[in-house]
Amino acid sequence: MPLKLEIVTPEARIFSDEVDSVVLPGAEGEMGVLPQHANLVTTLNHGELFYTKGGKSNHLAVGEGLVEITGTTTRILTDMAIGVEDIDEKAVEEALERAKTALEAIKAKGHSTGDEEVAATMAMIQRSTAQLHVKRKRRTL
Repeated sequence: MPLKLEIVTPEARIFSDEVDSVVLPGAEGEMGVLPQHANLVTTLNHGELFYTKGGKSNHLAVGEGLVEITGTTTRILTDMAIGVEDIDEKAVEEALERAKTALEAIKAKGHSTGDEEVAATMAMIQRSTAQLHVKRKRRTL
């Protein structure tokens, strides 16, 4: 019995198909999902998600989000889901450097800055780091 996997971002439905298994970065660490998994709702952390279909694994860099698991379906709502082949390593490295520079500038301003600015910059750093990790890990395998 296959498992239906749906991955949705604010921009588009990234993936919707039947798969054999899913491994995702959950709230408590890496979590595997097979058909007939117990019902569960949890958070998704930045990192690598991969699914297997017909013996072939496909890898994605994912951001924060929510995961809903039923016995037959895994639904993932996330702010980012990018296939390893679509990650532009140079562009991501540049974005990471810009975010780090922005964070240093925020820290230099002191306590007069808002928490939203810090949170947005930290989220950019986490998304960029997740993409680089997935791209570099898959490149060496």
